[in-house]
Amino acid sequence: MPCSSRPPARFIGCDVGKTSITVFDSATGLSRCLANRPSLLRSFARTLDATCLVVCEATGGYEAKLLAAMLAAEVPAHRADARKVKAFIRSFGTLGKSDAIDAAALARYGAERHHGLARWQAPDPVREVLQTLVLTRRDLVEQRHGHSNRLQAPGAGAVAAALRSLMRALDAQLRALDARIAALLQRHPALQRDVRVLRDMHGIGPVTAATLLALMPELGHLSGRQAASLAGVAPHPHDSGQRNGYRKTRGGRPEVKRTLFMAALSASRGTGKLAETYRSLVARGKKPIVAITAVMRKLIVISNAKLRDARAIPATN
Repeated sequence: MPCSSRPPARFIGCDVGKTSITVFDSATGLSRCLANRPSLLRSFARTLDATCLVVCEATGGYEAKLLAAMLAAEVPAHRADARKVKAFIRSFGTLGKSDAIDAAALARYGAERHHGLARWQAPDPVREVLQTLVLTRRDLVEQRHGHSNRLQAPGAGAVAAALRSLMRALDAQLRALDARIAALLQRHPALQRDVRVLRDMHGIGPVTAATLLALMPELGHLSGRQAASLAGVAPHPHDSGQRNGYRKTRGGRPEVKRTLFMAALSASRGTGKLAETYRSLVARGKKPIVAITAVMRKLIVISNAKLRDARAIPATN
């Protein structure tokens, strides 16, 4: 949901926990605690209206019931980046830490920055499933990698059989997840089209395409600069006075950045235009990691443009 042009009249800060939510209301200046249960949150949402703005942090999914209740009641809400909120709190010199302090800070964050805060939208349930499958696959790959490293370490003979058994089990689970991801993409024409568009680029295979669609659903709806920044591959200046510092990439989504890194490595070793870009930059004296980062940026910017153009064409059944 885009940012609202009409300023909210009331700001509700919600510090979300697993079992409870601490709520601060800017209208009364008071805090209270609610159980994190759908029925109670629906009742709470009915006490609010469209002139309110509810602000919470991403807390590993525990905020989902709160956001769903607000969406059903048509109360604007924003899920804030925890790092930005922490920096906001520190800017006031606040040293104390409690649920009530955090809830009040979230309300103040909304009051001062509401004009630039995107309102929460209901996620696409299909993409939610895809994201769950992709993230679970990532976790299993990391586990297998850890077991493989232990197996190669000195003195691993005593546990070699157990490690190999675990790796075989993980391999079976990975194959099953890959099949489920492929079946999910096959069942939905829009996702199937997006996968075809992404895989048309050098370096992007089925796993990378599914990962980008799952972890960066905004792809195809952004400008090139926004896509690069969200993926963590946009160079940021580091200048001061007469000094022109070394530009570095910062922030972004770590998983997307890791995925793009592997895709860029593959593309740079090929024969396409991305490989030419990589070789040209290295030939001009750029460090290989800088050249790879440039390829990563090109990958995400071109992917964003291709998806945008493909979605502009009406889908055929």
